[in-house]
Amino acid sequence: MSQGLTSLQGGSNKVFIQRDYSEGTSVKFHTRLPSELEGLVERQVFESTINRLNEFFAEAEKGSCSTYCEGCIGCITAYLVYMCSETHYEKTLRKISKFIASQNERIYNPKGLQVIDPTYRGLRVIEISVLDRPGRT
Repeated sequence: MSQGLTSLQGGSNKVFIQRDYSEGTSVKFHTRLPSELEGLVERQVFESTINRLNEFFAEAEKGSCSTYCEGCIGCITAYLVYMCSETHYEKTLRKISKFIASQNERIYNPKGLQVIDPTYRGLRVIEISVLDRPGRT
């Protein structure tokens, strides 16, 4: 597991939480708190956030009768149906975005951190920006 702190111009730093491929290729992220974030966020809070994200992605990828029917209807309509309705996966991604925004507002932003939605990084990593705040060493 290669996690690290990347320093960027302007004084902001980024920590990347890598995908966990130990159980296959489904979207799942490592839950271990990177050493770069120790002292900035509590271990239990961080693990809870990542575990919840992993649960959302498992829900998005779960096959059910409705998702199979959704696929069949899409195929029958030459996928035109998706112009006027969202897929189960898209609805779950919207839930993930709302969850991350809520976590940032309640937990991470007050601590000088910003969690970036993994969909912006192609579901490869979760990016956490360590914000450069005045008076902070």
